Amino acid sequence: MAAPLDKVPRQAWVVTFAGTAVNLCLGILYAWSVWGGALIVPKLPDGKFNEALIGTHMPGINSAWTYLSNSQASDPISLCVVIFALLMIPGGKIQDRFGPKVGATLGGLFLAAGCIVAGLMKSYTGLIVGFGIMGGIGMGIGYAAPTPAALKWFGPHKRGLIAGLVVGGYGGAALYIAPLAKWLIADYGLSGSFIILGIIFAVVIVIAGQLLSWPPTGYAPPAPPAAIVFGTPGKSALTTVDWKASEMIKTWQFYALVLMFIGSTQSGLLIIGFAMPLGAPVLGPAAFWLVSFGGLVNAMGRIGTGLYSDKIGRTNAYTINCIVSALCLFLMPTVLGLKSPVLLFLAVGIAYWQYGGGLALLPSFTADFFGAKNLGFNYGLVFLGWGLGFFMVKLGGTIRDLTGNLNYAFYMSATVLIIAVILARVTKRPTPLIERAPGPQTA
Repeated sequence: MAAPLDKVPRQAWVVTFAGTAVNLCLGILYAWSVWGGALIVPKLPDGKFNEALIGTHMPGINSAWTYLSNSQASDPISLCVVIFALLMIPGGKIQDRFGPKVGATLGGLFLAAGCIVAGLMKSYTGLIVGFGIMGGIGMGIGYAAPTPAALKWFGPHKRGLIAGLVVGGYGGAALYIAPLAKWLIADYGLSGSFIILGIIFAVVIVIAGQLLSWPPTGYAPPAPPAAIVFGTPGKSALTTVDWKASEMIKTWQFYALVLMFIGSTQSGLLIIGFAMPLGAPVLGPAAFWLVSFGGLVNAMGRIGTGLYSDKIGRTNAYTINCIVSALCLFLMPTVLGLKSPVLLFLAVGIAYWQYGGGLALLPSFTADFFGAKNLGFNYGLVFLGWGLGFFMVKLGGTIRDLTGNLNYAFYMSATVLIIAVILARVTKRPTPLIERAPGPQTA
């Protein structure tokens, strides 16, 4: 391997921000509540939809569409999350074997086709097939490409920040997609909104995907300045071995990371899935701004958490984020009862920040514990925890249908966060044989 460079080459930043652009399209997931909220219509005691309320959520809704209950509206996003997580595994394999261009392009085309299918079918089935299945496939394959590619260009002391910048695009997507979707729905209907966005995504992802690349053979990223000690835990937090997936899954730390991912994900997805319905009683027709605000904080949480995790350590950053978010969730019923826009934005913002932070921390945890060389596939396996976090969205929809609110879901979600913090505090990276007894052994 060549000696480390004095500074990061320009191409490293091109790859980083190209990855951000790809994720700005893949992040349509976080604007789902704009469509879901528009299609949710309460049912009457006889089980039929209250026709008088159709179209009141958002003007311009085409009556040809099938209207949904709260539970049904959570199905497309829940299915999308599960398939997204499952496809991260082959997506990571594609990235590791064929490079990030292939994964990003293939994923973008799947997502674009899924949006178009959802728009043309105009039904619950169309949303399941287009958004849930095809969208999930596209997101899983596409999302697996940018972050590992970008992290290969940087040293461990920059992992949190770079992961935050790349995945920040995914979190920040709702910032522009939510108002854009609302405008498209009003002017072109639900079908038109999906179809137009699908075309835009195809163009942007194909172009940005071509800018993704790996470092040349023998590349050594710049070393940290002498004054910087990686994180508070010190160098013991870093592996010196690139673990293969077959060895990684034999460690208990791998399963701990998966469970930590479930913990940080489930609370964020609960708020994301119901952002529009939560905001409607307080903000009225302007509730879509809560979704956009959430997208902004989601992105900021990824970048901010990644940055301070490089300073205070991954575990400390995870602990702070989750504890604050858990307190917020316990207080959420009170916040909603007060109907204060300021408190609502604050509470939702905290939940989005924690969720975004988790998506910057877990790839960094994975690289710290198991190395950067096989990060695409290894992180794809850890990412299963993100997919399993969908359960709280579905549970929340069922609870809301039965009780008329999400209070019990908030309490459950907060409890899971606290358990996840306890697990994080006791989880340290595994020590491979090569570190225990120097010699020819490998992890």
